[in-house]
Amino acid sequence: MKFLIIIPAHNEEKNISQCLESLKNQSFQDFVCVVVNDGSTDRTSDIINNFRVQDSRFKVLDLEKSEHSPGAKVVRTFNKGLEYFDWKYFDVICKYDADIVFPQNYLEKINQVFNTDPKAGIVSGLVYIRNYKQNPEIKNLRNPNENWADFSNKTHEWVFEDLSSKNHVRGPIKAYKKECFEDMNGLRAVLGWDNLDILLAKKNNWEVVTLKDLWVKHLRPTAYKYKSQKAEKLGQYFYNIGLSLPLAMISSAKSSFKNHSVKEFFITINSFLKQKEKRDLSKGEIKFIRDLRWKEFFKNFF
Repeated sequence: MKFLIIIPAHNEEKNISQCLESLKNQSFQDFVCVVVNDGSTDRTSDIINNFRVQDSRFKVLDLEKSEHSPGAKVVRTFNKGLEYFDWKYFDVICKYDADIVFPQNYLEKINQVFNTDPKAGIVSGLVYIRNYKQNPEIKNLRNPNENWADFSNKTHEWVFEDLSSKNHVRGPIKAYKKECFEDMNGLRAVLGWDNLDILLAKKNNWEVVTLKDLWVKHLRPTAYKYKSQKAEKLGQYFYNIGLSLPLAMISSAKSSFKNHSVKEFFITINSFLKQKEKRDLSKGEIKFIRDLRWKEFFKNFF
């Protein structure tokens, strides 16, 4: 299969060299990588262009201006890359982040799944971060002599980033079979797009596969700068994926209970009720998502 990899990048000079180097050295080589430089003001563009000169499989698309819009921005940037390249000639479409380091066999393993499982629509490994729980500052530490290609993890310096279950394909490492991507009508430029795509893949009878023994290094842990806005963003997310008010209340209650915060519940629901924009979903898609959520809810009682 032939892969099209699109990497949105904004001010990633500290991470993107390791990311591109890890892709350049993949055991599976049948890919084209388009880096969409989203108005970076640091050395990101210079680093990307250096790879482009060295290896013709790497392309660069420079956008003049970047906008601040969590969730939606990265999809809009990704879509610019799709417009730049005729993706219909590829078998697999990948949306990867610029702060990911891949093991050498990563694309080979993903390709094997798509080749052997005709129903596999979205595939990934797992996302690991530095083990900073006992030392919160370690996430910002860099060893200049670190071997980024070493995934032996003998000292357990890298641990699973547990923002979701190990069955969930995370936003930084999405790989879509082209037919699944077409059935989903691409990615929706909304907060929560990386859960919405999984729901839409399921609606179209595609399977979502995570390889538990395959992992990547995430150099910059997800969404730390949005922690203070978590409850408010959660309400927006519940609205964007088509939940009804009762379903939003149930989901909010579960999150609030998990985080031991009654206040979070009211902030989330208030945010949900404030959403007025038209959802980027058809009636059929909303019905499927709500039916699926109710089914999952009642499954816990029977």
